[in-house]
Amino acid sequence: MADTILELRGITKIFPGVKALDNVHFDLQTGEIHALMGENGAGKSTFIKVITGVHQAEEGEMFLDGKPVHFKNTREAQKAGIAAIYQHVTAYPHLTVAENIFMGHEKRRGVVILWKQMYQEADKLLRELNADFSSHTVMGTLSVAQQQMVEIAKALSMDARIIIMDEPTAALTKRESEELYRITKKLRDSGASIIFISHRFEDMYALASRVTVFRDAQYIGTYDVNGITNSELIKAMVGREISDLFPKPKVELGEEVLRVEGLSRTGYFKDVSFSVRKGEILGLTGLVGARRTEVAQAIFGIEKPSSGKIFLHGKQTVIRCPADAMKLGIGLLPEDRQIEGLILDWGIGRNITLPELPRYLKGAFLDEKAENLAARKLAEEVDTKAVSVFDPASSMSGGNQQKVVVAKALGSDFKLMILDEPTKGVDVGAKAAIYEIMGDLAKRGYAIIMISSEMPEMLGMCDRVVVMCEGRVTGELSHAEATQEKILELAMAKHRQAEEGGAVS
Repeated sequence: MADTILELRGITKIFPGVKALDNVHFDLQTGEIHALMGENGAGKSTFIKVITGVHQAEEGEMFLDGKPVHFKNTREAQKAGIAAIYQHVTAYPHLTVAENIFMGHEKRRGVVILWKQMYQEADKLLRELNADFSSHTVMGTLSVAQQQMVEIAKALSMDARIIIMDEPTAALTKRESEELYRITKKLRDSGASIIFISHRFEDMYALASRVTVFRDAQYIGTYDVNGITNSELIKAMVGREISDLFPKPKVELGEEVLRVEGLSRTGYFKDVSFSVRKGEILGLTGLVGARRTEVAQAIFGIEKPSSGKIFLHGKQTVIRCPADAMKLGIGLLPEDRQIEGLILDWGIGRNITLPELPRYLKGAFLDEKAENLAARKLAEEVDTKAVSVFDPASSMSGGNQQKVVVAKALGSDFKLMILDEPTKGVDVGAKAAIYEIMGDLAKRGYAIIMISSEMPEMLGMCDRVVVMCEGRVTGELSHAEATQEKILELAMAKHRQAEEGGAVS
């Protein structure tokens, strides 16, 4: 049995009116990658903030190397060798990578900063991580994955023995996630102990030896990864069996709602054709670079196609901007809900009613009573977990933010919904809720286009799947025909032909 480097017993944290942690336990062994999982709101983030000194617990004990510790602030935790890397990197975008790595613990001789030494040490750390950029690179020019690498380098520069990674793969591509796995395993092999928070089962299986589950601010259990099944883990996380995660209803399909023919945008996609009918869920999938989102943006009027035709209810139409699309009954749930789908500082209710705000005008004044009533009704319809519609959208979990975006769409008179990665970054319980909403929309006659990179939801929810590769449609599969192998084969069609010396015409 490995030595225990960190242990927490009976941790309770109370905020006004809310018990964020209720008698939770956790232990981390030396040289271990330990996954921490649970639905949004389970208490994971608060727990991490207790470990790193952001919050102080009202009850409980924390031990480091077997000795009791109590961190009054983050600096004390950092001095003890604890570092946290968050999903949304808090960096200084206008400073260099080296300046970000050594921010707060600069190399000095007296009051003089040793710039040359700092840049040399930063470059050494980056080489150890196989980074493809230098310490002189401006932070704001880096991708999310590269910025996370800088955060890891910063943790190493502080000789961190315990590294906490909070949803680090949420915004990464599959290839970037695999590179993060490699770096994480290298950190473990060099002696670091890692707490890895994630919603994704693939992260847990790729990295962790043990997994601890929190639910509703309470400790549920710690399990060996090799000894727990998916269904057992889901039950631990959500408190109930989810025997059928994909509640796809049987719906009699109606007339065609949308058809695109030969849709092209120079430099992005070419000759894209497909259709979707009333009550149908059409999947649009492919690997990174397939240009699925760009096709959706062209249909919705965000970008202008260079050629091709769009038909709605059998009639050719021209969509010049999103306002045109919405007037024609098309709704879009964007991939990045926080930047493109919500105004985070605004209340939940105002976010929901925003597209239809003129409806609540009485002369020159806004009927806020009617607006709030409508917002509450729509929020309840999608089972949004919130105290009040006046709570800011920023205060909600990722799954509930996604539900607010769905509620906003339901408040408008849409007939076609385009859902771009609707379950990205949300936990398994929220996913099940979103799938249920999709099924209900299909029963109500909506035509749905779901863009997704997740194979299980493509197979579980879609009546048909259209596969793209590098801007072209490479195939279409019915629900009965679709398998993971067939979708991957079509998704790699151009890659495979290029390797064989062929070309896609």
